[in-house]
Amino acid sequence: MASPIPEAEDERDRRGTYAAGNRLLGRVIGCSGSKATVSALAGKDGGGLAELWSVGRLISISVGANRVVALVYSMTTASASWSDADENVMHIEVELVGEIHTGVSGKTEFSAGISQYPYLGAVVHRMRSSDLAVIYDPGVSDTAVIGSLTQDPTLGALIHVPSLLSRHFAVVGTTGVGKTTAVTLLLHKALQADPSLRVLILDPHNEFAAAFPTQSVVIDTDTLDLPFWLFKLEEFTEVLFRGRPPIPEEIDVLRDLIPEAKRMFKGSTDTALIRRGPEKSSLTADTPVPYRVADLMALIDERIGKLEGRSEKPHLRSLKVRIQAAINDPRYEFMFSSNTIHDTILQTISHIFRIPGDGKPVTTFQLSGIPSEVVNSVASILCRMAFEIALWSAGGVRILVVCEEAHRYVPADPNLGFFPTRQAISRIAKEGRKYGVSLGVITQRPGELDPTILSQCSTVFAMRLSNDHDQDIIRSAIPDSSASTMSFLSSIGNGEAIAFGEAVAVPMRMMFERVSENVLPRANSGLQPVHRGDPNGVDLRKIVMRMRHIDDSPKPQAPQHVPGRPQSEQLPSIDPMDEFGAAPARRRFSDQPAYAPPAPAPERGYGYNEAAPEAAPAAPRHELSSLRSSLLKKPLSSLLKD
Repeated sequence: MASPIPEAEDERDRRGTYAAGNRLLGRVIGCSGSKATVSALAGKDGGGLAELWSVGRLISISVGANRVVALVYSMTTASASWSDADENVMHIEVELVGEIHTGVSGKTEFSAGISQYPYLGAVVHRMRSSDLAVIYDPGVSDTAVIGSLTQDPTLGALIHVPSLLSRHFAVVGTTGVGKTTAVTLLLHKALQADPSLRVLILDPHNEFAAAFPTQSVVIDTDTLDLPFWLFKLEEFTEVLFRGRPPIPEEIDVLRDLIPEAKRMFKGSTDTALIRRGPEKSSLTADTPVPYRVADLMALIDERIGKLEGRSEKPHLRSLKVRIQAAINDPRYEFMFSSNTIHDTILQTISHIFRIPGDGKPVTTFQLSGIPSEVVNSVASILCRMAFEIALWSAGGVRILVVCEEAHRYVPADPNLGFFPTRQAISRIAKEGRKYGVSLGVITQRPGELDPTILSQCSTVFAMRLSNDHDQDIIRSAIPDSSASTMSFLSSIGNGEAIAFGEAVAVPMRMMFERVSENVLPRANSGLQPVHRGDPNGVDLRKIVMRMRHIDDSPKPQAPQHVPGRPQSEQLPSIDPMDEFGAAPARRRFSDQPAYAPPAPAPERGYGYNEAAPEAAPAAPRHELSSLRSSLLKKPLSSLLKD
């Protein structure tokens, strides 16, 4: 005989907003260790209990004084058909999730384990709102409401913010489901709970600047100042070789000469940077100490001028060409922009990582304007510095690094990506929580993300995923007791997610709350067109200048008249020399004197972003022009001869 329904239950709470009298949904007709089968009767024309059942809904099974919680994941009729004239018997498959019982203190509690399994004939009824609140209550303080439960929109979806931050989190979902908006909401909640938190966002689409209009500092190609001497050797060679495999002989030269160039640096008042005697070995190519490119090139020229080592001279000349090409490339101005070299590491760290924050704890690092071949190096530096700052501050600085499109930096294929970037992000994922640096991963293709990184994210917000492989990756991460929840991944709506992990009590299907219009993320918020939707109002000159990385606005010029064309359709004239000058006006090192190497047989014609301490006076412009013309007319092979 079925156990009677406890009298303490509130009948109105049990019924909710459904039709009166529907207290009993069905009875258990089968049960295994983790699943059960429920039989229910639907009235004629689909009335009665049929409308109360739906896939994804939690139901309650009375077992003595306890109530077993189960999730509906499959429904069918006993006859495999539907009759409008007669009543229909339905068979509902449910997955056992946990149990609600009265604790020792007399308070209603939820546990994932089940002490008493449902018996055949056990009563099945709808889940009460009070029971739902108990199930999804984390049971700790420092919680934040990030939305509402899908089953009952009147109940808030709670997360434990410290667990979310300290143990890393991931937001996955296909394009257009609202990942960026969801991350914006999570970051706002995290900053409200912990105002001392520092957030660094690697933003490849320039979307997050609009999401934190008063709390963030935006760093883009115009404001980025990341000196080349902050790069480790692997990161610097990634810039020089433009993503291609490096040449070992040239790497060995840099490994030997960069420490020497650092010891030659005299611009800092900190004498500890100048090592002498047995201490000089403490300076390596990876030590973040300033040095001059002019000194590095002088050391290379000195090696070229030596009689021995003829076999390495082609590599030395090739290395010089690579360095000079990087210096003269306007896209790398953020590395070589300063005329003089100073030890600015304190200012760089303070600006990027907001120490002190000055009311703006968020840094949005816009990567869309940075050359693709150097993005990996920049991401590597930022993640590496974030870990080191948290490490050496002994937990005094808590940093959250948010990686948008994380599969770009740590792909699943170990042969792809940039190893130092993978290493820096992996170190945060594996060791960061010990020192106060955490990781937020955003990706639309979890199947292309390094499984090690995803496995370290203790809280996952899975939004709609259409790819079967991506669904399998997420399904393997959720607890077995809630595996059926993942069957809804391909059909949940925009802004909806299945959250599971350390920051939530049990896996829950939820809807993120709407973000205010003034903090919605927008792509390219700083480059909104003046006349939206009207190509005739677009300034083509500005587009071309941005493509050519030229910031100075061109002077207005009179339009050239084309015979046979109306005056209103005349195009403005563009001076090729103004647009294709030897170096854009923004290059602050373009007027530096040419470098004069101290080697016995010096080579001429190398310009630097800075001059050596004893550089020769600058040559007149007409001499430089004639020298440039003569060099361009000579074949490359003649320039590389000994």
